[in-house]
Amino acid sequence: MKHPLHTKFTLFFIITSVILVFLTSTIAIRLYFQNSKRERTESAFKCVKIAAEFIDSSKVDDFIRFGKNAPGYKKTQSFLYKTWQLSSVTYLSIVKNEEAGARFIFNIDNHEKSAISVEFGKIIPYSKEFIPFKEDLLAGKQIPPVETKSIFNKHIIVSYPILDNEGKCVCYVVAGTSLSYLTRHLARFIVKVLLIISGFFIVIISFTIWTIGTSMSYPISAMATCISLFSDSVEEQEKLDENVRQIRTLDIQSGDEIQKLYDAICQLTLNQTEQVRDIRRLSDSTMTMQDGLIITMADMVENRDSDTGAHVQKTSAYVKIIVEGLKKKGYYASKITQKFMSDVVRSAPLHDVGKINIPDNVLNKPGKLTDEEFAIMKTHTTAGKQILEKAISTVQGENYLKEARNMAAYHHERWDGKGYPEGLHGEVIPLSARIMAVADVFDALASPRVYKPAFPLEKALAILQEGAGSQFDPKCVEVFMESLSEVKVILKKYNPTTQT
Repeated sequence: MKHPLHTKFTLFFIITSVILVFLTSTIAIRLYFQNSKRERTESAFKCVKIAAEFIDSSKVDDFIRFGKNAPGYKKTQSFLYKTWQLSSVTYLSIVKNEEAGARFIFNIDNHEKSAISVEFGKIIPYSKEFIPFKEDLLAGKQIPPVETKSIFNKHIIVSYPILDNEGKCVCYVVAGTSLSYLTRHLARFIVKVLLIISGFFIVIISFTIWTIGTSMSYPISAMATCISLFSDSVEEQEKLDENVRQIRTLDIQSGDEIQKLYDAICQLTLNQTEQVRDIRRLSDSTMTMQDGLIITMADMVENRDSDTGAHVQKTSAYVKIIVEGLKKKGYYASKITQKFMSDVVRSAPLHDVGKINIPDNVLNKPGKLTDEEFAIMKTHTTAGKQILEKAISTVQGENYLKEARNMAAYHHERWDGKGYPEGLHGEVIPLSARIMAVADVFDALASPRVYKPAFPLEKALAILQEGAGSQFDPKCVEVFMESLSEVKVILKKYNPTTQT
């Protein structure tokens, strides 16, 4: 997936920052957790030492034997409770370690402030964490803190032996400190840190986006837009010149590689515009020469035909009217481009170029042609096609002369397929030839010939309308009929005797 340059830089900065913050936070949190864990463990040690100093080792056996009824039991329990309250431990217990497990003598915890939550005298089997230290516990030795885990909690358990006068361990003071509180406190700490860092990074990211946008993304984007507009306006010199001016108004002065790129683009577009201008001048000159050649060839044919009377000029004008009418109404929109219109109008004079091969006695016969003579006359379509195809193959101008070839070859084809030379029908006939068919027939009807006078305009138009859909493309006839005002101007210019 493609993204703008400033988006890529911003994403890179954000991802890098997040990774850095994650690593830094992870290290800091780990150190904080370890330090807090050590402090809570030391606090638990102090608690069990204080309790061990207060417990009378000589009374432990009586506590085990008589329970709450033993002398000093309640006083000891009260002391343990107060000690527990002043400490940070979760529970504080006095236990005697036996082979089967730890027998509870006292137990103060969160569940029941001053009562024993574990049944007095109950033996709790050693958990898996204490199994490795079982022999040391039975021997009354000091063991290191033990970390236990359950589904709901995590504890550090500290044990401290209570010794009698002979130095023999009679029981242990056990304190457990929960790490769940530490975890919750740590979570709040992380949230606060993240909020602070997030605010800091929002400011940094906003500044970074603004910096990247103004110094890099915007200039590049503006240059890309101008270049895109420049490339889209190659066909119009005025738009090219305007786009060159727009590029120069950017006036990028960043003093870095972007300015070098901008300067290069300014020079490139200026040079390109001047080259296009020169090419356009050469093209206009070439087109003028081509138009002159076309008119010369058409005049050569028309001068042999004593009957046409400005036929070339009139048909070209009618073709222009028809193709512009089709464009205006949106007919054949995919076909009728500006280039197509230009090629058709400029090539129209060559539609009868093939008549140069027709003998004079046939071409200028004053009466009706015989079947044999008409067959000869029809060959002017194939002859015109051959002449123009030869020109296309020898001159780099196929796109320009293609429509001239189509009109010369197929302007006598009919919409219903009964025309010549190939019997094409409907839209299979090239559009330029269908346009020329209407223009050619109308001029033949509205102009005088050696074998007939000019038909009145109404009659000529009636014949055209009658042939719409059979002889002619109905859309071409439609737009021709809708442009009668322009048609009458041409008739008045070239056929002043025709009744309009």
